[in-house]
Amino acid sequence: MISLGRGYQTTFATPKSSPRIFHLGTRAYDHLLILPSKLKSLGPTLTPQILLDFQKEEGNILLALSSVTATTTSLNSLLLELDISIPADRDATVVDHFNYDAQSASEDHNVLLLQHPEPRRKDVRNYFSGDGLLAFPHSLGQSLGNANPLIAPILTAPSTAYSYNSKDEAEAAEEPFATGSQLSLVSTMQARNSARFTVLGSAETLQDTWFDAGVKLPEGKKEKSGNRDFARRLSAWTFKELGVLKVGKLQHYLNEPVRMKSMRGVQVPVNDSSVTVAEINPSIYRIKNTVVCSHFEENLGRRNADINDSQTYSVELSEYSYDHWVPFNIPMGDSLQLEFTMLNPYHRLSLEPSTYQPNPQNSTVFTTTLQLPDQHGIFNFRLNYKRPFLSYVDEKRTVTVRHFAHDEYPRSYAISGAYVWMLGIGATIVGWCWFVCVWLWSAPSEEELRRAKKAQ
Repeated sequence: MISLGRGYQTTFATPKSSPRIFHLGTRAYDHLLILPSKLKSLGPTLTPQILLDFQKEEGNILLALSSVTATTTSLNSLLLELDISIPADRDATVVDHFNYDAQSASEDHNVLLLQHPEPRRKDVRNYFSGDGLLAFPHSLGQSLGNANPLIAPILTAPSTAYSYNSKDEAEAAEEPFATGSQLSLVSTMQARNSARFTVLGSAETLQDTWFDAGVKLPEGKKEKSGNRDFARRLSAWTFKELGVLKVGKLQHYLNEPVRMKSMRGVQVPVNDSSVTVAEINPSIYRIKNTVVCSHFEENLGRRNADINDSQTYSVELSEYSYDHWVPFNIPMGDSLQLEFTMLNPYHRLSLEPSTYQPNPQNSTVFTTTLQLPDQHGIFNFRLNYKRPFLSYVDEKRTVTVRHFAHDEYPRSYAISGAYVWMLGIGATIVGWCWFVCVWLWSAPSEEELRRAKKAQ
């Protein structure tokens, strides 16, 4: 085991030494870097199933291929499991007669000079940008299928490139494996557990020779290659030094007017729902409650001052950058959303950066406002944020929402729709009193009673 830069301890092994990546059922290593080998197989300890199990245990794999060395059967099977295809020809390589290094590949045109990858969408973070041309010698192109939605290309070939058998005597490829942007030179897959798998089509890109090599396009000027910076960024993303999100503390409580209530002989501040104000993360709420969710301890001292504000949900997100945590900023055109769900979302609200940031050097607080729906049952506060090249965030807090208690319903005089019925009740009372008065004052006189008796 050798200790290298960036805090890694590296162990070198060959398939003949039967390296074991599991020990007593757990991962023995955090990451795997697989380089081309002239052997036909990687042995019984590096089968496709074992490598997939390594990813299921959140292990990361960087696989480097080359058109000079044939890909082993086990690696080919592994790529097919991930819906990534490579040419069947062992001597297939990617050539481009317009974007090649005029110094080292003036005849074969098999050393491609490419620009750093650009983001395919405006709302996707780009971790692989840089300066200088990228030299990709002896590249083995990949074709990505549509069955796996988790795979994505980082760098694709130019429109003038194609996959070609270097030992074919024909001047042009009649049926190439793929052409143009169909050829992916660097492909990635991030599993649902955020384990990362990267396929680099040119292992020679990682050689020291190309880190500081001078390259030149056919009609361009000589310049220094950007392979060193690209290799650093690619390995950092694969080994989770970039694009890793962390959720801070998450706390929720009621945000309603405070009143004092006697509980077991002690006066404690409560809200209209008879829940103690100091209670954090209560398991039960009432319909139409005003809810505040926060995660940082500094906010607890501000609750009483903000208790009459609108309901708020807050979440703290940090992003790992090489060796420290930095605040996470949402890419332009993207949004971070909160869902309040039972079976379907009752609320789906966008979270915005809060004006109060307790730890601005390491995290960003995002907030929004919400009110619980007029529906009782079991609900979830869910934050589901899954974007390309970012580790997945899926935070869920389950709470119970009850209906109104008998003494919590508003009085009739507080409901404007009840005025008609209250008026009807009042009219009935007044009419009954008038009827009684009329009945009592309309009794016959004594003289009329005597006359009636004489008539009988």
